[in-house]
Amino acid sequence: MAAMFTCCLGCCGDGGAGHIPLKDMPTVQLDTNHMGTDVVIVKSGRRICGTGGCLANAPLHQNKSYFEFKIQSTGVWGIGVATQKVNLNQVPLGRDTNSLVLRHDGSVYHNNEEKNRLPANNLPQEGDIVGLTYDHVEMNLYLNGKNMHCPASGIRGTVYPVVYVDDSAILDCHFSDFYHAPPQGFEKILFEQQIF
Repeated sequence: MAAMFTCCLGCCGDGGAGHIPLKDMPTVQLDTNHMGTDVVIVKSGRRICGTGGCLANAPLHQNKSYFEFKIQSTGVWGIGVATQKVNLNQVPLGRDTNSLVLRHDGSVYHNNEEKNRLPANNLPQEGDIVGLTYDHVEMNLYLNGKNMHCPASGIRGTVYPVVYVDDSAILDCHFSDFYHAPPQGFEKILFEQQIF
């Protein structure tokens, strides 16, 4: 009994090598190391303005991820997923195989091909919350918590959340503390250390 108690303390007591205390776990936010040259990131890595795109600092490793964007000011914008090979200075995204995005006009583009489109009466407006789910095959869109039944797929490889802005658009990113509950089975983005 004493040996078991000592083992438990020895394994867990000081955190041990390779353990990261919860307070030191990184926060998912926009990554200033992976953004366009004319992009401005403020509000602790949660708001984007200027011109260009930005990736989040965490890839989508888990099976079912959810994240949200709030449209603070309309203009030209896009949200979705992209690889690190995407050109974040060239908007709109969705022109090549490195990004899959919903554009401000309701179209969903990948490899310069329209993959789907939001219903005409459901285009996101200022103040709206756009949620995205991604399961390593398909991206789905939610507007103010309602499923838009607008799936799109085709992107391959390790992807990150991506957002771009132009023409005075301002978007806020929410990778936790969501406005709307994630759809069943989906959860906030986890860093690889949090998954295992």
